[in-house]
Amino acid sequence: MSEPFAPGSISLRAYPHDGLDPVAVLDEMRAQSALAAEHGFAGVMTSEHHGGFAGYLPNPLQLAGFLLDAMPRGWAAPCPLLLPLRPPALVAEEVAWLAARFPGRVGLGVAAGALPVDFEIMGTTMADLTARFSRGLGFVAAALRGEATGALAADPALARCKEHPVPVLSAANSVTAAKRAARGGAGLLFDSLVPPERARALVDAYRSEGGANARVLVRRVWVGEPPRAEFDRQVDVYRGYAPPAAAQQWGSDELITGSGIRGRLHAALDAAGCTALNVRIHVPGVAPNAARAQIERLGAELNEPA
Repeated sequence: MSEPFAPGSISLRAYPHDGLDPVAVLDEMRAQSALAAEHGFAGVMTSEHHGGFAGYLPNPLQLAGFLLDAMPRGWAAPCPLLLPLRPPALVAEEVAWLAARFPGRVGLGVAAGALPVDFEIMGTTMADLTARFSRGLGFVAAALRGEATGALAADPALARCKEHPVPVLSAANSVTAAKRAARGGAGLLFDSLVPPERARALVDAYRSEGGANARVLVRRVWVGEPPRAEFDRQVDVYRGYAPPAAAQQWGSDELITGSGIRGRLHAALDAAGCTALNVRIHVPGVAPNAARAQIERLGAELNEPA
């Protein structure tokens, strides 16, 4: 079992299926995460939106715990968790205690957030978002390295992080964000629409600032004929609320399908200068049985002998 975001690892993004009641949603996600672990995926990542936003749940950290409880092996990480929606000290404590329950099997990725309704629901605003995120990132990354200060340093789970640190990634779509992650001692997370050459430019900026942690590239994949309309519809949703500066850097279509998926994924990883992959097969409209079949087929392709 590798540690979260380990070099060369391939993990799966876990998402809820639409059209199921909440109990069935969680049962299906737990079953798919266990299936992924059984078919060679190193871990699973969960992400966040609020108010019933299609294809997302509001509790990525809690959800990671639900999935770990069902998985025979492997790690889980809320990745990304929207850090400005929560007190950073609370995030650090809760992650550290989850890591104590599942030693060596918990990671964390954080992002600033971009969907206004997420902030509205939580009773806050997007004012000074970059500064709030920057402060929170540095605080949480340090605490999860075992470097909490003041009264928080007395928390035993955070004290444990000095010997058993929890790795942290920061979502990055600009040179400023990449350098911020480096200064904070975090790794990098690139979304599924960032072209490898753009990721490489940000990795270079990260490393120039002394960054030396994991760099994870998310790719959308599908073995066989993909549900193209569903994937395209989801990209349109993202373009509808992403910051224009970020969307301008996206590729036109980063979906990897057809033959030679393993080789093409590793080529993208190398071109991006990243150290690990996270793959996405889920979009709203993909049925549970289709997702399970993809997990099995993709796991077989990625783990077959060279």
